[in-house]
Amino acid sequence: MDDVPDPFIDLHAHSSVSDGTERPAELVRAAAAAGLDAVALTDHDTTAGWDDAASAARELPLTLVPGLELSTRVGWRSVHVLGYLVDPLDPDLLAETEGIRDGRRSRARRMVDRIGEDHPITWDDVIAQASPGATIGRPHIADALVARGLEPDRSAAFRGILHPASGYYEPHDAPSPLRGVELIRRAGGVPVIAHPAASSRGIVIDEPMLRDLVDAGLGGLEVDHRENLSHGKRTLLDWATRYGLFVTGSSDYHGTGKPNRLGEHRTSQAAFDTIRSQGTGSSPVVGPGSRLS
Repeated sequence: MDDVPDPFIDLHAHSSVSDGTERPAELVRAAAAAGLDAVALTDHDTTAGWDDAASAARELPLTLVPGLELSTRVGWRSVHVLGYLVDPLDPDLLAETEGIRDGRRSRARRMVDRIGEDHPITWDDVIAQASPGATIGRPHIADALVARGLEPDRSAAFRGILHPASGYYEPHDAPSPLRGVELIRRAGGVPVIAHPAASSRGIVIDEPMLRDLVDAGLGGLEVDHRENLSHGKRTLLDWATRYGLFVTGSSDYHGTGKPNRLGEHRTSQAAFDTIRSQGTGSSPVVGPGSRLS
């Protein structure tokens, strides 16, 4: 009998509800067209796209994993925590994400005001690049810079005017990674540190911090990601073995907002099954004919 290929699982993708360029339903249809068996919607600090994505998933042969990417911070270092299968109505999580979104918007406004002193860009230019209700962030500023002809594309904007060394950058308020992990677990979700060895930052947590996060309920580490450096991946894999964490692989897809392609890195079915068994706040949406039913 022929071997059955492993499922094609991508657990990190963004829609226009945060900083992707496709509506949630469009993203899910793109995932199905790419041959994915499962995709996670993980917009920044919001679950507002879940219903739209679920409606599309119920008509397609794939499984949708509802999630979010929670912003947390250690000093100047940004640490993102993916939360899968949380309760979207959990009051503590709702209050925290609303505060983070408000902080992101205020920070973006301050950055635009400073950039506008040197370049022809306004807050209205940024708002024009965001979908109604979207979590405003630096990607929308980048898109406004591109629309104004000040940068050739979003990636160039992050290397240029939006780079931390440019003088325009400032951090936004966010909880600690420990509080982020605790919030996700209390909301019935499964927390995973996103791209912890990203090339622009190095490994964003150290081992003592990792031990605290594991004690708080951290489930896994996103290892296979285009921004994680190879030496960082080796450290992450060592930590995963030592502390009993599962590992994931994901695209961090943003539509045309980034070069990342759906399915360019994958998550094993074993990790997917662990997430599904641990998550109690919500459930995957299984479309007709999905291999992961």
